[in-house]
Amino acid sequence: MSETAPARRPLGQGRSHVLSVQGVTKAFRGGPVWHRRSVPVLSGASLFVDQGELVGLVGENGSGKSTLMQIIVGMLARDGGRVDRPARLGYCPQLPLLWDKLTVAEHFELFAQAYRLAPDAARDSRDALLEELQFTRYLGYRVEALSGGTRQKLNLSLALLHDPQLLLLDEPYAGFDWETYLRFWEMAARRRKAGMAILVVSHLLAERDRLTRVYELRAGRADVA
Repeated sequence: MSETAPARRPLGQGRSHVLSVQGVTKAFRGGPVWHRRSVPVLSGASLFVDQGELVGLVGENGSGKSTLMQIIVGMLARDGGRVDRPARLGYCPQLPLLWDKLTVAEHFELFAQAYRLAPDAARDSRDALLEELQFTRYLGYRVEALSGGTRQKLNLSLALLHDPQLLLLDEPYAGFDWETYLRFWEMAARRRKAGMAILVVSHLLAERDRLTRVYELRAGRADVA
């Protein structure tokens, strides 16, 4: 008697994911006060990222990419669904969360304390990132004196300072020159090889050959593109 072939599992099912987003919903209240209505943004978005994967999430402006990212990070409450992520998380937002009057060095010190890094480990990680992104000479500069590209280098470095298990990047290369843009992808490839899980969010991804897979967020849902 012939054996029945095992049923194929849906993509990602049966694995232990570093990031698992299942059926996430989110709506906002909009319109004038006399005619408030609920505007759905996410209508059951699901995706996953495994160890050593570099995954992309694309979608038009206003499709809900940043909303989903903020829900994953924990900055925004979801209406429904489930998000499972590791405790050691790195987040590089689209708009850098930096303070104009603090220096680059002071930002590293502040984030090292927030991550509860030992002083030696924090210094070694900081110096390696400064060298990797080639902005060591700006260590004593205040943020208000930095160019947009250098601010984004700092933004990315702070997300990587504690060597997270999962790195979330929202338009991470905005403001980068071509050389830094290429260096960013080299950095991502090295960390992926070391086992880091990475999710890159963008309205346009021209480097799809570098990615494990790409999800497209459309009509509130994320589907493999």
